[in-house]
Amino acid sequence: MKSAAARRVVLCSFCLAFCALCCAQGLWRRGDHEWKKLIMVHHWPTTVCMEVENNCRSPPDYWTIHGLWADKAEVCNRSWHFDLDEIKDLLQEMYMYWPDVLHSPANRSTFWKHEWEKHGTCVAQLEALNSQQKYFSKGLDLYKGLALNSMLLKLGIRPSGNYYQISDIKEALASLYGVVPKVQCLPPEQDEEVQILGQIELCFTKELQLRNCTEPGEPREPRDGRGPRAGALRGLEVCEDGPVFYPPPPEGRH
Repeated sequence: MKSAAARRVVLCSFCLAFCALCCAQGLWRRGDHEWKKLIMVHHWPTTVCMEVENNCRSPPDYWTIHGLWADKAEVCNRSWHFDLDEIKDLLQEMYMYWPDVLHSPANRSTFWKHEWEKHGTCVAQLEALNSQQKYFSKGLDLYKGLALNSMLLKLGIRPSGNYYQISDIKEALASLYGVVPKVQCLPPEQDEEVQILGQIELCFTKELQLRNCTEPGEPREPRDGRGPRAGALRGLEVCEDGPVFYPPPPEGRH
């Protein structure tokens, strides 16, 4: 009797797992979560702290990863939950290059959980990204391959009290990478003179080849949703042409 009951439990578990897989694949096949490009999203930690008016603890003085996103797709499989054990071998690099500067070390995996469940479950339809290990590992690889920090320094673009022109930053990046990036800023508030540099996106095809992030005639995108940064009083927007402030890290915190 016990053996028969055990077999029924195993069979039911298999059926449930198979149904869940079929449902997820069905969603992708129906195009409910169709997307065309991958977005490697870098953000400037000092601006992240300014955005939520948060007294961050030692924000890095280099660009870090916000996420690896699909365009036009979010939360594609609600049953595929984040498991920190699957990326334990990546944690040293995750803390360095994909940190959550807004939370204590004990809670920083909530940022990665959000990125996986909102974005990773969508891009997982690609074989190269079809597990949490692959998703975060590939995000780290793309980040290191793009070397945005080094590229900006090579271009002479560094945090400064002086202002840059958005067009100069975009054109310089395009000349190095051969594709058009998307640059996002915090719009100026009443007591601020100019917008603040916050995020730089570089885009890839599904074959992981660099491509333009924007094409002529595309509509202006709405403000960026930050997910775990809930409570933010401000939001990023595609930068306006004109001057931009690239804020240095707070003194004594870099």
